[in-house]
Amino acid sequence: MIKIYHNPKCGTSRKTVEFLSEHGLDFETILYLETPASKSDLKRLLKDMNMGVRELLRQKGTPYDELDLGHAKWSDEELLDFMVEHPILMNRPIVVTPKGTRLCRPMETVLDIVDLVR
Repeated sequence: MIKIYHNPKCGTSRKTVEFLSEHGLDFETILYLETPASKSDLKRLLKDMNMGVRELLRQKGTPYDELDLGHAKWSDEELLDFMVEHPILMNRPIVVTPKGTRLCRPMETVLDIVDLVR
């Protein structure tokens, strides 16, 4: 089963959902702003993407600057706590498939982890 961590206000996220739909792929949409990922979920996603916590932090349109999250004083555990408390800090869309997990920015990154029937 494919899962997408989606924010309907995000153009890249909307395009990714449209792409999955247009290609007839079944997927579960997780509206992560309404149902935030847990700390353990975030850790699993990061591990599956082979990505560091800071790489997943979204700066634009978030409390990133207000919370001074660019400062080196914050540990990965603390940054994850901020992401749980403020889910808007999680960059999106994240797509999970049996072939892998990717932050699909740009949207075309999803091609690496889906099987399309041609």
